[in-house]
Amino acid sequence: MQAEQVEIAQFLAQHPPFDDLPTNALNELAQQVEVAYYRSQTDILTLGQDIADLFVIRSGSVEIYRRNNELYNRLEVGGIFGQMGLLMNRKVRFPAKALEDTLVYCINVDIFNRYCDEFDSFADYFEEDGNVRLRQAIVEQADGNDLTTAKVKSLIHRDVVTVDTQATVQDVAKIMTEEAVSSVLVTDANKPISDDPEEDDGQIAGIITDRDLRSKVVAQGLALNVKAEQIMSTNLVLLDANAYVFEAVLAMLRDNLHHLPVVQKRRPIGVISLSDILRYESQSSLLLVRGILAQQTIEDLAHYARQLPNVFVRMVNEDANSHMVGTAMAVIGRTFKQRLLVLAEEKFGPPPVPYCFIALGSMARDEQLIVTDQDNALILDDSYDDDKHDDYFQNISDFVCDGLAQCGYTYCDGEIMASFKKWRKTRSQWFDQFTQWIEQPKPQALLNSSIFFDLDGVWGKTKWAEELKKFIAKQSKTNRVFLANMASNARNRTPPLGFFKGFVLEHNGQHKRSMNLKRRGTAPLSDVIRVHALAIGSRKQNSFERLEDIIEAKLLPEGKAQDLRDSLEYIAMMRIRHQAWQIEQGEEPDNDLDPHLLSPFEQRNLKEAFAILEKAQSYLKFSYSANVGVKH
Repeated sequence: MQAEQVEIAQFLAQHPPFDDLPTNALNELAQQVEVAYYRSQTDILTLGQDIADLFVIRSGSVEIYRRNNELYNRLEVGGIFGQMGLLMNRKVRFPAKALEDTLVYCINVDIFNRYCDEFDSFADYFEEDGNVRLRQAIVEQADGNDLTTAKVKSLIHRDVVTVDTQATVQDVAKIMTEEAVSSVLVTDANKPISDDPEEDDGQIAGIITDRDLRSKVVAQGLALNVKAEQIMSTNLVLLDANAYVFEAVLAMLRDNLHHLPVVQKRRPIGVISLSDILRYESQSSLLLVRGILAQQTIEDLAHYARQLPNVFVRMVNEDANSHMVGTAMAVIGRTFKQRLLVLAEEKFGPPPVPYCFIALGSMARDEQLIVTDQDNALILDDSYDDDKHDDYFQNISDFVCDGLAQCGYTYCDGEIMASFKKWRKTRSQWFDQFTQWIEQPKPQALLNSSIFFDLDGVWGKTKWAEELKKFIAKQSKTNRVFLANMASNARNRTPPLGFFKGFVLEHNGQHKRSMNLKRRGTAPLSDVIRVHALAIGSRKQNSFERLEDIIEAKLLPEGKAQDLRDSLEYIAMMRIRHQAWQIEQGEEPDNDLDPHLLSPFEQRNLKEAFAILEKAQSYLKFSYSANVGVKH
């Protein structure tokens, strides 16, 4: 080696993780190192740029920043930076600036990856073992994204302002003026507070805003002694205090709202206004929802839906986590359904009896991605008469399902769609159907339960969907045989890991040498989580929210629910980024990933995520038994 390379090897040998490398490996590394010089206060790495080197500080010092420009770390001689960009997606995760004149050694990504594969101590320095490593990857992935980490309760800076239903509008106006608020919640002292922890409205009867006073009182010339209950808005959308800010944004976009009451344990704690969250509305892609509601024909909607892949990619590139992407895509999907139902009623007339259009599966769970089909059904009022009313509901069901297909939501291969008559039932029939599935858990009943037990009211009498969810939770929790069979069913789709923890890939067909991240990853994880949620009577739909209930109930050994959350997040994000990459390449997105395209770091974390799923499925086997019930 040349004298300069000998000096580089000697320097690296004094600093971890290079100090554990064999001499020959250290010498090889020294011969491939490139040297770069940066003047004081100049940028070394900028956020989002391509990165192909690991950096080691030879002299000087470097400041590392978060994406929001907050100082993250200050490194001196021997310090290393750039590894997170190399280990994730070859993009700079943490910008770096030279604090003073600085000399750095640059180690190319190819030799960096090779040394991670060949030398355990070198890899371990960058990748903490087991679940901790996986969790750190997820934390770094979400770092700096306020939308995915900030909760609505952080936006509440004052106590909630309320008035009684019997207060006059003059009283309301005085209170709003004195408190300098644009809205007040109306409470009813005579309204009983339910013992059901899922019913979070407490004694909230309605809300009155500045707009209500203008449009309902002043514009109508009403007297000042009119009672609050006569002008309040009662069709409220309530938000839990632990909901994320992005969920508030989505709720406001979806329902065209300007105020959202926030509740915690059945008690109102505040109101979030549009002005409170405008600063968080950085995801302009979510404004697609407003555009959907303005379209006048199916053709218009289908043309507008062409924007959806770009919307999806933009969210991924803005580092949205899987919960945010899944929720946004589900809200967009619901909005297409809502607009199609409006157009259907305009074409075929008002419904002859009340009904509720429900979404099923991933859309109901807020876990929908760009590759999806349509699962939906109808709940009809008990006054429904098949001879008189079937033609109407067949027409609107066909209209909506055909419209969704034109907008990119393919027909369900399993025919779980409202256009099939067997999935249009009255309220009583649905209760009877769910009772039968729970009490007679045959294979088809279990398959249907895995689909229909994730349901959400999209249009019409949406409270009927809530009633069904409540019924499912109460009936499932007490039925040991049903839970045991659901647990057994949740073990059918296994993760793609071999005996020696290598990836098991498809060997034939179109997706040869790949693995299906939905069928072998996120779907079985959702199945496992659903079983635990049913066991504690949770009425949550989203898998992450179900895990919060599972953690609170202390159903699983400490840390296991967190492991499930990390596993689901990592596999889901792999699936999401894979689809976004395919869209950018002009390819048709799918769920089939070739793991050889991943970095060694990503492969290790993916294997760890699959291993968590494998252990979770094994845990189901001895935790749920029809003979002894649920083992806690």
